[in-house]
Amino acid sequence: MWLGEVEPNLIALDLHFPGNEWLEFIHRVRRVYPNTRLLLTNQFPDLRRELMAKQLGCEAFLRQPFTPVWIERALQQAEGVLTAKPRATELPQVRMPVRLKIILPFALLALVFAASAAYLISQYVVDSIRERFDRQLLDAATLTADWMVREENAMLETLRLVANTEGVAQAAQNADAETARRLVLPIAVNAQAEVVEVLDFQGVSIVSLYRQATGDYTSLRGATVFRAWPIVQKVLARAQDTLGDKFADLVTVNNVPHFYIAGPILNTDGSLAGVALVGQPLTQLARAIRAQTLAHVSFYTPNGQLLVSTLGEFNSEDPLTAELAAQIQQRAAEASYFRTLEASSASYAEALARWTSRHNQTLGLVGSAITQNFAAQPSVITQVQTFALLVAGILFVVGAGWLIANHITRPLKRMVTAAEEVAHGNFQVKLQDDGSDEVSVLTHSFNRMVAGLQEGSIYRDLLGRTVSPAVREQLRDSFTSGDLHLEGQTVTATVLMTDIRGFTTLSEREEPTTVLKWLNEYFSELAPVIAAYGGIVDKFEGDAMLAFFGVLPRPMPPRESAYQACLAALEMLKVIESINARRAERGEPLFITGIGINTGKVTAGGLGAADRLNYTIIGDAVNTTQRIESFTREFQESAAVISETTYGALRARQALFDLRSLGAHMFKGKSQAVTVYRLLAGEAPPRSLPATGPLTQNANRYED
Repeated sequence: MWLGEVEPNLIALDLHFPGNEWLEFIHRVRRVYPNTRLLLTNQFPDLRRELMAKQLGCEAFLRQPFTPVWIERALQQAEGVLTAKPRATELPQVRMPVRLKIILPFALLALVFAASAAYLISQYVVDSIRERFDRQLLDAATLTADWMVREENAMLETLRLVANTEGVAQAAQNADAETARRLVLPIAVNAQAEVVEVLDFQGVSIVSLYRQATGDYTSLRGATVFRAWPIVQKVLARAQDTLGDKFADLVTVNNVPHFYIAGPILNTDGSLAGVALVGQPLTQLARAIRAQTLAHVSFYTPNGQLLVSTLGEFNSEDPLTAELAAQIQQRAAEASYFRTLEASSASYAEALARWTSRHNQTLGLVGSAITQNFAAQPSVITQVQTFALLVAGILFVVGAGWLIANHITRPLKRMVTAAEEVAHGNFQVKLQDDGSDEVSVLTHSFNRMVAGLQEGSIYRDLLGRTVSPAVREQLRDSFTSGDLHLEGQTVTATVLMTDIRGFTTLSEREEPTTVLKWLNEYFSELAPVIAAYGGIVDKFEGDAMLAFFGVLPRPMPPRESAYQACLAALEMLKVIESINARRAERGEPLFITGIGINTGKVTAGGLGAADRLNYTIIGDAVNTTQRIESFTREFQESAAVISETTYGALRARQALFDLRSLGAHMFKGKSQAVTVYRLLAGEAPPRSLPATGPLTQNANRYED
């Protein structure tokens, strides 16, 4: 029915009107009533009809759901009030936030638990745990110092026995090693001494006894290294101090630090017959102290460098620098420095003190470390009180949490059910938003999302998964603005096609699941290369791939599309080489791939049925690309070949590639010969290169 006597302000028309009468109706309305607004409704997405309507100047569309909000928005768009894409309405005001609903009961719980914790803590502060631990650490440091004094006295006693044993002085005077060993060995065994040295009056070893792990001793002689030691030089020089003529020092032997005491061996007339030395490796000292005090022991140089430690490797946030070591050495004898260590996933507290010898000589620093354990054992009454309070608190929290969670999750469960419907393709669901908190806002946003999905579903299915989300958005803008038409448009583009040589034969020998796994690995690395250079993967057909440059997401000139396609081909050859390297390691057959590139006019548009549409390209340029790709069978390796039109489109950029002319060839379906070029990586070759082998025959006909 046509109302010719009345000029309406608004006409609503259903897009699903059968046939093409709706198009004729729009034409007549535009011609007869140019000021009348058109509002097109559609219950199901129909991209093709919407685009056709937009080309006729229609901009207002009303889609499902037909709610008052969307009807009002569509009317505003039809009246021209909304010139841009409709934006979301203002969100409902939150009058009672969920945060406040949750915070209030839990704040009360926190207050109850804080008061209870204060009561329990007051039971623990009767005794200072930290003070007890510090006292324990100081006791360990004191025991370490006392043990060092006892060990030094024991070594000094062993030295006196060696020096005063009858016959030792005569043996040292006469350099009689056998006699010296016979006399000194029983003393070393009885004292369990680690090292005993007997030197002559020139500082040369007469006999050196070293205790082995088995308890036996090995003896050596003739070493002259001892004469350079300061403590030996003092004895040879007959030096004395207030404590006598015996001296102690820290000496490194074979990269192992030792603690030594030296004293003179005198003849009956008081003359110097030799020098006696008693030593102990610091590692043995540290282990012995560890066994006696149950604390880990570490020895440091005066500069703070670690010598040995029973902790093994450790680290500290408070490193022992030379300055800090000097400050510790200046402290009083009873004062210690405390720091924290981390070793073997445990935390230790270490007390550092000055390490001195019997002459009050500073040998370095000694540290005593024990694990930090501040746990206190509460009484049985306290345990019962704590348990009862926790049970009551848990029951209260469970009850309050159940009530709150039930209030919150009830609408969320409805939303989950609706989301499941949307996941299965049902965009007709709608939730009731009858609240005033954040859940209500979420419900409102969910309804907006479903409405957006109804609008956007027609775009998401356009190219499947062959383009990125960014490209899809650009396509959507292009379709909306009319720059791109689904009914087809002719553009000059560059087409790229790949194919694996002999893949059909290879597939016959393998399981289909294995072949599918190989192809997925192959295409998953090649497809991103196409996208990285601005190309679009049109389709995968078995082991072949078709891509194009210069059409989507926005058209580009042939010189740019040809350049990007050549760059992508070179990158693909590198990727294929990497794939084949991995396949060779796995013992799998190699993929010899041919790549064909051609530039020419193609028709790009939607191909398919009304309910299933694919955006693709067709035309002679696509067919020629397939023939060029098949031509790569002439090579026994993966290769890329471009057409003469692509070569010409590169223009000045030809010098950026290594292009080898392969001459003109006749291809099936082509009436004229096509000149092809092989694309190689590397610097540009000379302008004219002689072709070699059978490819020099320009009259060769190559058929697929």
